[in-house]
Amino acid sequence: MLIKQTELQLAPHPRGFHLITDEIERALVELGQVSTGLLHVFIRHTSASLTVNENADPTVRQDFESHFNEMVPENAPYYRHTFEGPDDMPAHLKSSILGSSLTLPVTNGRLNLGTWQGIYLCEHRDHGGARTLILTLQGE
Repeated sequence: MLIKQTELQLAPHPRGFHLITDEIERALVELGQVSTGLLHVFIRHTSASLTVNENADPTVRQDFESHFNEMVPENAPYYRHTFEGPDDMPAHLKSSILGSSLTLPVTNGRLNLGTWQGIYLCEHRDHGGARTLILTLQGE
C-alpha cells in the first residue's frame, strides 16, 4: 500500500478557470506505481476552488467565469465582508459553491478521468497570488 502526500505550489493565475491537470500529474512522481487507488486534491485557500470539467474547448472556462460572475456579483449591497476589495466576498461564496477538494480514481498509473475531463483551478480573485494544493495519493 502506497500513501504519499505532496504539496504543490501553483504559480499565480489571473481570475478565471484554469486547467491544472498536467501540473498535478507532474508533481506526483509515484503516480505510475499505483495500479488501483485514489488521489485527493485539496486547495488551502478560501477564495479559490477546484472542479473537474471540459478540458478541450476554452470557451467552456470562459462561460464558467461569466456565469459565476453573474450568479455571484460584486458589490452586492448586503455584503459586510468588504474591506479586502469587491472581489473578496464573491470569491469566498464561489469557493464554497464549487468546493475545496476533489477525489479522483487512479487506474494503471494514471488519473482515470473521462476523455474530455480536466482539473480546474478556479481563481476567484483578481490578484489571488500563488495557490497551494495538498495532493494525497494512495493505492496499490
